Amino acid sequence: MAGTICRLEETVVNRIAAGEVIVRPANALKEMLENCLDAKSSSIQVVVKSGGLKLLQIQDNGTGIRREDMDIVCERFTTSKLQKFEDLTSIATYGFRGEALASISHVAHVIIVTRTADSKCAYKASYSDGKPLTTPKPCAGNQGTQITVEDLFYNVPSRRKAMRSPGEEHAKVAEVMSRYAIHNAGIAFTLKKQGESMAELRTATSASTIDNIRTVYGPAVARELIEVKCEDTRLAFSMKGYISNANYSTKKFIFLLFINHRLVDSSALRKALEAVYSAYLPKNMHPFVYMSVEIMPSHVDVNVHPTKHEVHFLHEDVIIEAIQKQVETSLLGCNSSRTFFTQALLPGAVVPVSDVTSSDASSNSSTKTYAHQLVRTDHRDQKLEAFLKKPEDTDITSPSTATKSSVDSAIPSTSRMTDVEGGDVPMVTDEHPNQRKRLREEEGVEDEVVMFPW
Repeated sequence: MAGTICRLEETVVNRIAAGEVIVRPANALKEMLENCLDAKSSSIQVVVKSGGLKLLQIQDNGTGIRREDMDIVCERFTTSKLQKFEDLTSIATYGFRGEALASISHVAHVIIVTRTADSKCAYKASYSDGKPLTTPKPCAGNQGTQITVEDLFYNVPSRRKAMRSPGEEHAKVAEVMSRYAIHNAGIAFTLKKQGESMAELRTATSASTIDNIRTVYGPAVARELIEVKCEDTRLAFSMKGYISNANYSTKKFIFLLFINHRLVDSSALRKALEAVYSAYLPKNMHPFVYMSVEIMPSHVDVNVHPTKHEVHFLHEDVIIEAIQKQVETSLLGCNSSRTFFTQALLPGAVVPVSDVTSSDASSNSSTKTYAHQLVRTDHRDQKLEAFLKKPEDTDITSPSTATKSSVDSAIPSTSRMTDVEGGDVPMVTDEHPNQRKRLREEEGVEDEVVMFPW
């Protein structure tokens, strides 16, 4: 039996659509950030609690929302950036569908406080399922808009359970915030957790792109960057950005790509860049790449993904090949200045004796060298026997002592050992018996037989 086709309720349709646009708190932040940038804001502040699941608040100093538009601001397909379908071919703003606030209001509680430049006061209203719960009320407020999102996915328990830990969701939020801060130099971005006085991310309006990269990723990346530029009038595109040289590498590919100032990803361009860097970096190591590509709006299709994470554009293969060649040329130009770093000796490590003796000889320093750090290299140097107590009686001599005096002077000295009966017996300590025999033969002296009583 065939199933019956029925029309879904509007609430169900809106929640399904909202689930495609708002996948996690980072997506909600991305949509609201783009609205702030479209409103020509110069300062954006974000406050987060529990990774954005409990609270996600964003405030800007942009143009604000008119009092007359607050009734429909959270309805689907309401926007001030698009009038007809043909406008998509020349769209120059981030948003165009009018689904961001509508989608958020269907899966969370939304409060909007806004004020325009010509308004005497601000207006505040709460929204749920795309509709205002009350009429906008006047209140105190600065110019701009403040949007507070509470209890995200409160009515979608399956999505709420599928969320990762608050710490991981907060990391995703911070990643989106930092990427837009790097691309939008000249705009102040601030990110902090609720209840904390210290901001996790803060950029200044006077900071450059390099300064923002240094703030987000640290000085180790900033000092190894190369500026790249590429332009082709025939393909109607231009590219500029910063890439790391061969001195820097990381375990994860840091790829910041903006096409027409929109944060997107391109797997084809990512693979092309990794192929170039594979000849310069160790295996399983990756670079840092920030690129801003501007293409003629009529050549770009931005309406291919619900979250606008991907875009399609004309002559994609040719443009990617041109960018790849420019990156390779820039890396070849800086290859001669590659440096290598060695690890310093850790505290408590054993220093080789050769290093100690060579450094002392070269520097002539007054540092004391201890005996256990030295090695005797000459048989004429002082031996251990010199520190032993010598017997008081005289040495045992033989009839040929006078004859052997000249020979013994050239032979290393001998020490004596004491017998159990009290007699002294010479103990030969010469390390070169063949040399002694040869010298005695040259002097014509017979070998002395030494008896060891046992």
